Formats: sequence, C-alpha cells, structure tokens
Amino acid sequence: MTSALPSPQAPHAERVYETDLPARLDRLPWGRFHTLLVIALGITWLLDGLEVTLAGSVAGALKDSPALRLSNAGIGLAGGAYIAGAVIGALFFGWLADRLGRRKLFFITLIVYVGATAATAFSWSLWSFLAFRFLTGAGIGGEYSAINSTIQEFTPARFRGWVDLAINGTFWIGAALGAMASVLLLDASVAGGDLGWRLCFGLGAALGLLILLMRLWLPESPRWLLIHNQPDAATRIVEDIEQRFRKHGHRLAPVPPEQRLRLRGRDHTPLREVLHALFSRLRRRALVGMTLLTSQAFFYNAIFFTYALVLSDFYGVPSERVGWYILPFALGNFCGPLLLGRLFDVIGRRIMISSTYILSGVLLLISGWLFRQGLLDATQQTVAWMVIFFFASAAASSAYLTVAETFPLEIRALAIAVFYAFGTGLGGIVGPLLFGQLIESASRENVFIGYAIGAVLMLAGGVVQAVWGVAAERKSLESVAAPLSQV
Repeated sequence: MTSALPSPQAPHAERVYETDLPARLDRLPWGRFHTLLVIALGITWLLDGLEVTLAGSVAGALKDSPALRLSNAGIGLAGGAYIAGAVIGALFFGWLADRLGRRKLFFITLIVYVGATAATAFSWSLWSFLAFRFLTGAGIGGEYSAINSTIQEFTPARFRGWVDLAINGTFWIGAALGAMASVLLLDASVAGGDLGWRLCFGLGAALGLLILLMRLWLPESPRWLLIHNQPDAATRIVEDIEQRFRKHGHRLAPVPPEQRLRLRGRDHTPLREVLHALFSRLRRRALVGMTLLTSQAFFYNAIFFTYALVLSDFYGVPSERVGWYILPFALGNFCGPLLLGRLFDVIGRRIMISSTYILSGVLLLISGWLFRQGLLDATQQTVAWMVIFFFASAAASSAYLTVAETFPLEIRALAIAVFYAFGTGLGGIVGPLLFGQLIESASRENVFIGYAIGAVLMLAGGVVQAVWGVAAERKSLESVAAPLSQV
C-alpha cells in the first residue's frame, strides 16, 4: 500500500508518501516470476562469457586471418578495446539507468550489443575489428549496470546472495558455448580459418536477438518508480506480481507497519547529492567496492583473455583445439558460484567474500610457481586453473553483489557502473595488455610475474573485505543502504 502524505516544505515537483512495496517484494516466496526474470536478464552474463571466450578461443585464427593478421600484442589490444568499451558503456548507460529507468536501458544496451557483435563478424582490418570490439564491450558494460540493479530490486532479500552469484556464474555457460562453437566452426571440415571466426561472432548476435524477445514481458522496477514520482505505477506492478502468486496457492502475509518507508519522490537525484553519497558519506563502502572489482578484473581478464596464447605458445596446443581446454575451466567457474553461493546468505558476506578472495590468490601463486618451473603439462595446467577459478568465480561474482546492495536505490545503477568502470579500467585493460607483452617475451619467468601481481591483488581485496565489508545477508536493500529520498 502506498499513501501520500502532506508535505508543505517539499518543492512542487516532489511527493512525500509512505509505502510498503519494497517489503512486499522481499516477503514473496521464490516463484515462476523470479525464475523467468533471472533467465531473461541474467543471460547477459552468458553473452559476456560467450564474447570473452570467443576472443580467446579464436586468437589463433585471428592471427592467421588474411584481413587482420593480429600479433599476440594485437590480441591483447583487442581485449583492451573490449574492456575500454565496457568501461565507457557502463558509465554512460549506468547514469541513464538511474535517470530513465531500468527497463528502457536493458533494451537499449542489448540492441547496441547485437549490432556491434554482428558488425565484428564483418571486420576488414585491425582497426575495424578494434572499433567493433569496443562497441560490443559498451553494450555489455551498459547491461551490467541496468541488469544487476533490476535483479537486486526484484529478488527477495533471503535469496539475494545465492541468486546473484548463480546468475554471474552463467558467464561460464556462455564460455562453454563459445568454446564449443570455436571448436566446431574453426574445424576446417566445417568452416575453418577466416570464415570460422566470423561465424563465431555472428552466433553472439543471433543469441542476442533471442534474448531481446524474452525481455518484452518484463516490468519496470517498482523501487525505481517509487523514487521517480510514480508510486501508482509501482503499486500496480507489485499487485500484479502478488496476484500471480495467489493464483498458484500462495498465501502472502501482511507487511508489519514498521517496515513501511517514507519516501520523497523526485524526477531525478541531483548530481551533487550523488557525488556526496558515493565519495563522502559512503567512501568506506566505495573503497571496498573499488578494491574488490579492480582485483578480480585484473585477475580474470589478464588470465582469460590470454588463456589461448599460453596454451598455444607454452604448451603447443593447436588453436583449433583450445576450446576443449576451456570447457573444464568453464565448468569450475560455473560450479563455484552455484555450489558456494548459498553460503554467502548463510555464513555471511564478510567471511565468504574475504575467504574466496584470499584462497584464490594463494592458489594462483602456487600454480604460477609450478608453471615457472615447467612442472605442468597442458592438462595439469587446465586442472590447476579449474580449481583456482572454482573459488575465484564466486569471489568475482560477490564483488558485483557487494556494490549492487550496499549503495542507495537512487544511485545503485550508477554505483555499479562507476566501480565496474574504474575497477575494470584499472585491472581489466592493464591486465590483457600486460599479459600480451609478457607472453610475447616467451619467458615463463615474466609470465609468472604477471600471475604474482594478480595473486597479490586478490589477497589485498580479501583483506579489505574482511576489515571493512558490510554484512548485508538476508537484509532488505533499504536497511543495508537507506534511500537518499527517505524522510
């Protein structure tokens, strides 16, 4: 229920009212609505996994392409272009998601992605390939801010940690699809060579069009509508969702009066208020979010964007066979968030996030030393990465969860965008470029240095989370971070 209150001090454009809509969303059981929401929106991570894996799996074909002829450094540059696009896209579209609404943005960003990845398949030179990879990244970066905030705002509090981690883990379903597609399409008897890698990128565009259709039924976030002077529209959406549950036999308990909120609806949140919240009032949370996202971005992108190069240059794996080695790696990454995710709600955020970060760093140092000593073959290296990223995948997913739930509703999408952008910009662009150069040197010692940097960053992220992390498990978003418009 939402009721307007008299507010003689408020500007004419504002409305002050009491509402129980957020609490009503949190008290819902898990149902078909939530499952369909997660599939339609969470599949964004699958697309990112597909794109990143394709870029790595077809690296050999890109180097042999008569049109592109990329070097190892060029492969790293392409990875950097994709990440740079994701950074800029996250900032721009994240700001728009808080201004224009979640629903509009997750259509716009998906259209950008579909058009750019389709264009990538028709690249005719190094620079055209880099430009289209940049635009593809922009679409994916924009998706993250709009999608993560929407899912957080619809998911009941007691499921939020596990759901968020499981969704992020679907990145690796996309990775597996990309790996299998590369194995099939790079096979000379199917397509191979220059045509093969182009068809791989075309696959992403086709999948994006299917997802576009799946999102048509999704409503706007009621929480977003509440703070944008649209409480009546928010009420209709929540009542429609509740009615679906009642039709399936669920009895929904009334919300206690103490869970009602007093909110001030505005057309937008002033930029001065946004900056003050991000970098002054909540600066400790900002430090935690920045550290977690930066360390996991370097850790992941440095290794994964150059995964195929390590296998081919140091272990002699043919480019058309790289996909087979990515499949078990993807399995470990997918199972980590899926199997450990429930513990983030039961044991708690602070313990689970810090422990997965620290464990990932320690394991990478050990496997990096074994790599430097030449004690691993290609299969053993893949098993080592599979174990490391079982934990690292849960850690990386929890970084997005942390940022999404520890900042107020009015700036949630922008907060995701800002910390994703800065974290990914610092860690995700530098990582692939650095590792491309290290692998180009053909020195195991140099590559180990890169692994050591990634490990130390993860250890630092774990320590920062242990000291300053927020215990947000099983709490409503409004109790973790009070809305800026709350009165």
